[in-house]
This record gives sequence, C-alpha cells and structure tokens, in this order.
Amino acid sequence: MASDPVKDPVKDLADEPVDHRFKGLPPDAHAAGLTVGRLTAQRRGLHTGGFTTPVLTLDADALEHNLTALGTYAARHALAFAPHGKTCMAPQLFRRQLDHGAWGITAAVPHQARVYRAFGIQRIFLANELVDPAALRWVAAELASDPGFRFVCYVDSVRGVHLMDRALRDAPAVIDVVVELGAGEGARTGARSDEDCRAVADAVADAATLRLVGIAGYEAEVPDADPERVHAYLRRLTGLAVEFDKAGRFAAYPDLEEIVVSAGGSAWFDAVADVFGEMPELSRPTLRLLRSGAYVSHDHGWYTRLTPFNRHPEEGGLRPAFRLWTQVVSRPSPTQAFLNAGKRDIAYDLGLPTAELVRDALTGEERPAAGVRVVKLSDQHAWLETDSADDVQVGDWVALGMSHPCTIFEKWPLIPVVESDGTVSDYVRTFF
Repeated sequence: MASDPVKDPVKDLADEPVDHRFKGLPPDAHAAGLTVGRLTAQRRGLHTGGFTTPVLTLDADALEHNLTALGTYAARHALAFAPHGKTCMAPQLFRRQLDHGAWGITAAVPHQARVYRAFGIQRIFLANELVDPAALRWVAAELASDPGFRFVCYVDSVRGVHLMDRALRDAPAVIDVVVELGAGEGARTGARSDEDCRAVADAVADAATLRLVGIAGYEAEVPDADPERVHAYLRRLTGLAVEFDKAGRFAAYPDLEEIVVSAGGSAWFDAVADVFGEMPELSRPTLRLLRSGAYVSHDHGWYTRLTPFNRHPEEGGLRPAFRLWTQVVSRPSPTQAFLNAGKRDIAYDLGLPTAELVRDALTGEERPAAGVRVVKLSDQHAWLETDSADDVQVGDWVALGMSHPCTIFEKWPLIPVVESDGTVSDYVRTFF
C-alpha cells in the first residue's frame, strides 16, 4: 500500500528503542531506555561512549563520497540509476541514493520489494522472474492502489510468463516486464538465445496481464568475463532492444512512455556506459538503467580490485566505508592471538578479512596493523597470526576490513556511522 503522506517511515526509525537486538551498542543506552534518535543526539565517541566489541561501523565521509561518485558517474553518462537495494537493505541509504539522483531501487525477491514499499519507494526494478502467485497479486494490488508506483520485473521463460498470467487473471493491474537475456551457457538466469528471447516476448504479447517494456541482463555473469566478452554481450542485449522496437513489439502498447534497457553490476558499469551510449534512438524515449549496488559502502578487497574506476581513474573512485572493530581476548603465544568476532559477525564468502588498525587498550593510540594477519575464522573468533609479541596485546582493539558488502550488511541490524573524529553521528537500520 502507498505510504501515509503525513508520516515519514524513514524518520520514524529514530523512535526505535536501543535494546538487545543491536550488537555493539552501549549497554547503558538500553538501560536508560534511549531511542535511536536520542542516542544519535548524544553524539557519543565510538571508543569512549560505551560501545562494545565487536561493532561494525560505516565511515560518514566515505559513504557520502561513494553516493556522490556513482550519482555523478550515472549523470555524466546519461544513465538512469536504480542501485541494487539487496546490498544494504537500509531505507536510510535508499533515501540518500534517491537524493543523489537514483531513478528507483532494484530488488531481487518479493520480501525486499515489500520492505521498499513500507518505506515509500515509488520505483522498483525486480531483477528476477517473479512467478510466486501471492507476490504477484501483492504487486498488482500495490499498483492499483498507488498510481504513482512503478514496478518492472524480469521474464526469461515461456512457462514463467504463463504462470504469471495465470496468477494475475483476476488482478487489478497489469505488470510491466523486461525479457532477460542470459549472459551465456553456464551463466545464471536469463533466456539463453536470441530466439528464446523472441519466444518469451511472443508469450508476453499473448498475456493480457503483462506489458513488455524492454530488455535487461547482468553482464557480470558472462563466462570468463573480460572487456571484449562483456561488451559483446551488452551489444547483443541492446541489439535485441533495437530489433524488438523495429518489430513493433513495444508499439503494441500505445500508453508505453519509455523503453527500458537495463544492466550493470559493480564490476562492469564502464562497459554498460560504453554500449548503452552507442544505442541508436528508439521509437520512444529509452530508460538506460544501471543497477550497481555494492558501491554504497565499497569494500577492502573484492570490489577494490574489480571496480571499473581502476580502469578509468579519471572518472572518480570509491572508498571502503566499513570497519569492524574487534578486541583481542586471548594471546596464548607470541605468534597467535584471538579476536572476539567470527563468522557470525564477519563476511567471509569472498575471502578472509584484513587487519587494518590496532588501537592500544591502555593509551588509545592507533597504528597500522603491521605484522597482523587473519588466518582463520570460527563462529565467534578470528584467529590472528602475528610477526612479534608486540604486534597486539590482550584488550587491544583491532579494526578489520572485509570483502563483499552484501554479506557484511546482512549481519548487522543497526550500524553506527562515524565521523572522522570518531563521533557517532547516525545509525543505519537494515532489514534482511
């Protein structure tokens, strides 16, 4: 349902009580019955304000830098932008992404779309074929109740189209769909051939409950992806859009205002900008929609290596915004130490974290974590290997950098945002 125009559900997050659900927050804030808003107003210091370890933080300056960087990049290349919300599932960050020019927010599954709607998101691109009857009926009801709501999802099979049409026969609204072109044999989802895409489009044309509005795909799934292969796949995708337009597939819908062509993760958005920029004019305005999501926090490893800004530094750059502060709880030998954070707190699907900083427990002095390496994770411990007995001591705080924003955000329901002087100025709520 459409959000109440008087209420602001994002601002209402400040009214949530600080309690046991939120890792790392000051215990005295819970004891005092503080809300998130009241705790924010106190502007506590991360290391002096009663926060407990482990605690995940976001760097305020890095967040703003990253939001600006992709907003500027998309505008420079005439791309609309629907960042993938699955990365953070944080309505406060969605609001900031929209404030930086985003067209809407991308989702992967119906639950995410429901969260978006609860927080007033008016444009949702669901990058999956949606064949769940209950979810389809919910989307149709949302569209019928809110004329300002726009929803688009993938279709990639004739059977999927038939299932969608069956579920929507008595629904109050038609759903917009884009045919997903798969990135190749062995890739993830998507119709594998151009002929398969045509068959899916034909099925949509026969379904009164659906409206074909464009073509989409995900270039990061190209097998053995390199610039040549990725560009070739994207040209296939835009070529299909041109073909469908010339064949009158979009003209069948007189009220269709724009044709959607969409792609773009966080590793190849430069290729998307290149190829989408080459597209000829179509019979209607074209919404060239980029969907990168990991940029908002970036990371300390995987995307640091993969970001297109490495290939085009003149276009800008991103900064890692995450830092997980942990504490040394055991130092059984000069070469071994243990932190009080493990798999429950740390993203590890794309590699082990790296030790970035050490903060002395007695003096508060911070230094680079030279000679300190994470070599293994248990459920609640990180195993450290050290070069010397002086590298860390029991009680020291150790800041870890991690890879893969999607699996970092999901472990932390409330994340302090920290200014350069260590002041906590905000808290980001996630909904996974």
